[in-house]
Amino acid sequence: MFLKILTVAGLATFEIYAAIPAGFVFKLSPWTIFFASVTGGLAGAFVAAFLGNKIRAFFHKKKPTKDAAEKKHPRMLALWNKYGVVGLGFLGTMSVGAPVSLAVGIGLNANIKTLLTWCCIGVITRCIVFTLIGWYGLQLF
Repeated sequence: MFLKILTVAGLATFEIYAAIPAGFVFKLSPWTIFFASVTGGLAGAFVAAFLGNKIRAFFHKKKPTKDAAEKKHPRMLALWNKYGVVGLGFLGTMSVGAPVSLAVGIGLNANIKTLLTWCCIGVITRCIVFTLIGWYGLQLF
């Protein structure tokens, strides 16, 4: 039982879309799946947030100027200006996941505390929604 819960939490650190169905395959209760996936998702977000600057510094020794970034990625900059940290943190987490949203935010020099807060809200919301969809979807069968 503990190994199954640990597997769900471990999968959730990378992708919640895989963790929640795995919990239902393991025949865990919806509450156990929810708490394991939230724990794993939040752990993945915090690891990505705190290791993100070190990884970025390793790959980018010379920081590009803002003008060079605007010329290279005009659409990304337009999206960033339109939705900001809230859009990237919440909507990015709901669509592609917290580690990817945090990586993009770190690349755009976002405020990490604000971005991490919105990513955590997105992780919790995502776990609630997909656990409910999984539970009520199984009730149909």
